[in-house]
Amino acid sequence: MNSEEKNRLAVFEGKQIRKVIHEGEWWFSIIDVVESLVRGDRPRKYWNDLKKKLIVEGYIEVSEKIGQLKMAAPDGKQRLTDCANTETLFRIIQSIPSPKVEPLKRWLAKVGKERLDEIENPELAMGRMQDLYEKKGYPKEWIDKRLRGIAVRQDLTDEWKERGAASSKEFAILTNEIMQGTFDLKVDEYKQVKSLARENLRDHMTDIELILTMLAEATTTKLHRDRDSLGMEPLKKDAKDGGAVAGRTRKDIEQQTGKPVISSGNFKSLAGGNSKKLKKGDD
Repeated sequence: MNSEEKNRLAVFEGKQIRKVIHEGEWWFSIIDVVESLVRGDRPRKYWNDLKKKLIVEGYIEVSEKIGQLKMAAPDGKQRLTDCANTETLFRIIQSIPSPKVEPLKRWLAKVGKERLDEIENPELAMGRMQDLYEKKGYPKEWIDKRLRGIAVRQDLTDEWKERGAASSKEFAILTNEIMQGTFDLKVDEYKQVKSLARENLRDHMTDIELILTMLAEATTTKLHRDRDSLGMEPLKKDAKDGGAVAGRTRKDIEQQTGKPVISSGNFKSLAGGNSKKLKKGDD
């Protein structure tokens, strides 16, 4: 999964817990975990006091293993948040007197194991994702394309990592080059067309929009390999060229059909039978 798909919300006994893939494993928002255990007892202050207590009691290694990772805050912005992997969380929550500690430990172990299983067998991740889309009511034909698009995107981001693009900011720059070339829109501009805020843009694309995105990203991957591009500037040129290939295809489709490819439709605004609107790309 690429960086756009790695952020997830999990739910423990009705409480949403933010989690993100970091160094190949799930890291969880500590404040969310603490809140699930202490509920109304001012979880942020509780966590600050607990951190000091752990250090005083000699658990310095626990403090050293806490990382600050960016996660979506309630206002929708990405903010640095205290996070820990499953092993470190076990040490932290063991210090919290709550009857929910043992159920939470079992829940964390299960979530962590699912990630290990997915690393060992990526098809499991695809299967879980397919189930999720089916439960949301997406058409099967759309799901097939979405999953294929995720695989194409993963192939591309693997190339970026190996060729000198490491940060999420650099990924965003390269993605915008591709989207601009394909649709004459950057990602944020495209989201505005579809009236989206924090939602994943690709989850609201029509069949043809997904196909063109795949074409652009697959072409960009091929250009990286054929040109043996290294560093941001060559990668940006490849992204621009790859997007342009899909962009010419889009314009040809529009000329032949007499209709715009870019759709303002989004899945969240469609109910029941109207969900087919995403598939057909009607405006």
